[in-house]
Amino acid sequence: MTGSEQPDKKLRSTVQSLAKGFRVLEAFTAGQEEMSLSQIAAVAKLDPGTTFRMLNTLVELGYVSRIPESRLFRLTLKVLDLGFHAIAHLDLRSVVRPLLRSLVSDVNEAASFAVLQGPDVLYIERVRAGITRLGVDIRIGTTVPCTRTAIGLTILAFLSPLEIRRVTGIDIEAPAPEAMALIDDLRRIRAEGYASLESLLTEGLRILAVPVLDADGYPLGALSVAAPSIRSSREELLANALQPALAAARDIARALQARGSAVVTTAT
Repeated sequence: MTGSEQPDKKLRSTVQSLAKGFRVLEAFTAGQEEMSLSQIAAVAKLDPGTTFRMLNTLVELGYVSRIPESRLFRLTLKVLDLGFHAIAHLDLRSVVRPLLRSLVSDVNEAASFAVLQGPDVLYIERVRAGITRLGVDIRIGTTVPCTRTAIGLTILAFLSPLEIRRVTGIDIEAPAPEAMALIDDLRRIRAEGYASLESLLTEGLRILAVPVLDADGYPLGALSVAAPSIRSSREELLANALQPALAAARDIARALQARGSAVVTTAT
């Protein structure tokens, strides 16, 4: 077989219309979420007629939508389902780890993911930033009382009063005086949507924790970002890490729901 015959054979074994359809999908980016037909054709390097047929097909299939009262198109969430279906059968750490790695890459700080297991939080995954050590001996599989960690308090804050009582023994509707500080923390975390506090386990460490919520607002777990207090003030940590952490939490929630398994256990 000559060199000129090899490309021809490769072309015969592919579906070029399918490839063109993916080029249309790949034309959309975070910076170009809404595009006109001519813009899509230019980015995908297709002629307008072909682009028009591809867009009509993708709209009919539900992967692209037309924006009402405009000539613009955008991707639908169905595109995300393709990726999330692919990870639906992976184990929990395999789902969480790449998302934590991406978060650590964005914020250059260590990150962890934990779930509730009875009265404790169970650390499922941790990713460090480079070779930095934070002086805290929490490893994958470590369990810590949920009221002793920012990540645990963040999960608790989004549970119902009945579940909080089942997990901690604290009745937040008729609390004992010694529980008032904890209840105030939980209310503040729920109102703000995150926890930001000094580590309850290690001196000199500042923690930002955000909940991983399902579609009903139930906490599947929580993730945290840890930074040395000497290097990062509360305001600096929030400015650097809050939005990336919230985005990572949303991605983890979608991945866990696609996986189809409950990961939070509140039974005592």
